[in-house]
Amino acid sequence: MQTISPYEKLKSGISDYLISRGFSEEDARGFISDIPKKWEKFADVALLPNRSFKDEKWNEHRKELCSIIADSLGVKRIGRIGEIIGKRRESTVEILLGDDDWVIRKENGINYGYRFCKCMFSAGNVNERRRMGEVGRSGDIVVDLYAGIGYYSLPMLVFSEIAHMHSCEWNYESIKALRINLERNNVSDRCTIHEGDNRITTEKLRNIADRVILGLLPTAEDGYIPALDVLKKKGVLHIHGIAPAKDYDSWISKTLEGISIIRPKSKISEIGRYRIKSYAPHWDHLVIDVRVE
Repeated sequence: MQTISPYEKLKSGISDYLISRGFSEEDARGFISDIPKKWEKFADVALLPNRSFKDEKWNEHRKELCSIIADSLGVKRIGRIGEIIGKRRESTVEILLGDDDWVIRKENGINYGYRFCKCMFSAGNVNERRRMGEVGRSGDIVVDLYAGIGYYSLPMLVFSEIAHMHSCEWNYESIKALRINLERNNVSDRCTIHEGDNRITTEKLRNIADRVILGLLPTAEDGYIPALDVLKKKGVLHIHGIAPAKDYDSWISKTLEGISIIRPKSKISEIGRYRIKSYAPHWDHLVIDVRVE
């Protein structure tokens, strides 16, 4: 027996509904062309791409449309992805079905709770989150300059024996979620949250870190100075950025040069590079591990 894909089920459900409302098959095809072929699904939530069902022709069918989507995709809540805006990386997801946007995503044994209309979560970063749980060393002091809801702080706290994590964040909704997530994953006693601009909050953390996480896109350049201020004379930086897909070396060289300018008397060396995912056509999300000594 052939299994019907969620997309085919969604297309069939919408087509049957439109024809039952008196639309011709030709008119129905005009509607069907708007149906997305990809979406993000987690817990009981489906997030549709930004342009899904935005045309005015859907306006009088919104209620029935949401019911068909929920049934076809096996969810209870539906959102439509917007842009990630502002320096605080705020999500602009619009809820199409449901009243509550709090969700818990379970990944690699960690519970990440957050409001999906207010905070972002990149499913494509799963391998890097897992890796952060493996790189921490016993006794390490770690500073996460862009902690968010705990994307990288939590794996390191849960799966390694680091002594303490200092998580810096200035998005109010992310901070609320981070506090809950630290408690939910039983690691709050080993983490201190520093609320506000990390260029200011790190002033009291100078020379304490064995490693620093700079997980901000498209660039973490504004964090280079705070990162080197909190790093001990010898330590590791985990730097995220966007590199040309066919020329990682140019971005890496520029990054190492930027670090060297800030700390000219230190030896700066790349000790690892990791492709996370495609970011845009011809551009990749890359992470490099940099040793400073």
